[in-house]
Amino acid sequence: MHFCMSALEHLDWSLVQSFLAVAETGSLSAGGRRLRLTQPTVGRHVQSLEQDLGVSLFKRQARGMTLTEHGTILLNHAHTMREAAEAFSLHAAGTSSDLRGTVRITASVFASHHYLPEIIAGLRETNPDVDIELVPSDETENLLFREADIAVRMYRPTQLDMVTQHLGDVQLGLFGAKRYLDRRGRPQKPEDLFDHDIVGYDRNENLIRGFRDAGFEIERDFFPVRCDNHTAVWELVRAGCGLGFAPVRAGVLDPNLEYIDLGLQIPRLEAWLTAHEAIRKNPHVDLVWRALATGMRTACDPPPS
Repeated sequence: MHFCMSALEHLDWSLVQSFLAVAETGSLSAGGRRLRLTQPTVGRHVQSLEQDLGVSLFKRQARGMTLTEHGTILLNHAHTMREAAEAFSLHAAGTSSDLRGTVRITASVFASHHYLPEIIAGLRETNPDVDIELVPSDETENLLFREADIAVRMYRPTQLDMVTQHLGDVQLGLFGAKRYLDRRGRPQKPEDLFDHDIVGYDRNENLIRGFRDAGFEIERDFFPVRCDNHTAVWELVRAGCGLGFAPVRAGVLDPNLEYIDLGLQIPRLEAWLTAHEAIRKNPHVDLVWRALATGMRTACDPPPS
C-alpha cells in the first residue's frame, strides 16, 4: 500500500476522527452524531482523507458504509492514533493548575434528574469559573476516551487506570402513588403484589431477575407498563400507573408517593465516583469530584467500615 508522503506529513487528525466514527457506527449520520458534527461535514472529512491518502476507505451502500480492504487495514492504525491522542490529552489535562475549566460528568438518568442539579447549582454558586457538562446516560461512557471526566456509577467500576471512591449504598424500596393505593388497596405481604400493577422495565431484565431471586417466577408481561428510562418510570409511578421501585431517600420526600414495606430483601445499589487517574488531581476536576462526593452522600447510606 502506497500513500502520498506529503499528505501524510500534514495529516489532519480531525479527518481520522471522522473516519473512525463512520467505521465504528456504519454510517455518516451516526458518525456525525457521535462527533457532534453534521452528516455533510463528516462526509467531506472522509472524502478529504481519501483524497489525501489516494485510496478508497469505504464502500457506499444503501444501508450505510462498509470498509474497503484499505480501510480495514488502516482502521487498526487509526485506533492506535486515537489511543495515543487520548493519552496525550489525559496527561496534558492532568498537569493543569488552573481552577477554571470545563468538567464533563456522566451519571445515570435518575441521578442526573434527582441528585445532581442541586449539587451542580451549589458548585456553580461558589465556583462560577468551572463549567459543567452533564451527560445523563444509563450506558457506560468511556472515561479513557474522554467521553466524560467523572462518572457517577451505580456499580463498582472495573476499568483499568481509574481512581474510584465508594460513596455508600443506595437503598431501594417499593412505592405507590397515594391515589393508586386508595383505589387498589395497600398490599400487606409480598404475595399481594400479584394483585397489583407493577411498573417494570422494557428490555432491561434486572427487575425480572430480582423477582426470581426472591422466589417469584415472572416473565416480562407481568409488568403491564414497561419502560427502561428510570426517570420516566418514576413519573409513571407518581401518576398512578402502578407500584414501582425507587431509591428510598428520594421516594420518601415525594408527597405524592407512599412507601410500602413488605419485608422484601431488595438489593442495594453501590454508588461510586470514577475518574481517570491522569486527570483526577487536576484542580478543577478535583473541585467537582469533592462536590459530587459530598452531595451524593446525602442519597446514600454510608459505606461499610
